[in-house]
Amino acid sequence: MAMTVAWTLMILAAVLYGAATGHAEAVGAAAAEGALRAVELAISMGGMVCLWTGVMEVLRRCGTMDALARALRPLLGRLFPAARRDRETMQALSANVSANLLGLGNAATPAGIQAALRLKELSGTDRASNELCRLVVMNTASVQLLPTTVAALRSAAGAADAFDILPAVWISSAASVCVGLLAARLMEGRT
Repeated sequence: MAMTVAWTLMILAAVLYGAATGHAEAVGAAAAEGALRAVELAISMGGMVCLWTGVMEVLRRCGTMDALARALRPLLGRLFPAARRDRETMQALSANVSANLLGLGNAATPAGIQAALRLKELSGTDRASNELCRLVVMNTASVQLLPTTVAALRSAAGAADAFDILPAVWISSAASVCVGLLAARLMEGRT
């Protein structure tokens, strides 16, 4: 709701300022051009999102997600001890982490929601458990080995090498996850 009000006020201010300064035509042209570019960007991003979401579904159906869940079980089991013995929760967690590692925030969202619901169910309370908070921190910071969404955005914007940002992405995402998990650990038990 707050964002709706903020965007409405910004648009209204731009239109009023444009009208008051005699640039209403320029404001209208900029709005039309911005809308056109937004549609072009959405279409170019849609292909990449569809591709990687499809890849995640193929991995799930052919059993690779189960194998990945087993491979990630030691790490995820330490981060989410309540989920260790629950196969569905571990699968959702591993699918979420895998999609984030590939930079697929859109593909990670359904698995993240499923993992959050399973963690809530396992905690048996309506309050956010420490594990649920850890999941939120991990999804917010998200370690990315292959930032496909960012690369698609850079490619759509005309970057010569969309993946030349890899070292910076690796360092910043690893640092953000480590700091986020440390902060979550320090805040555990505080209400």
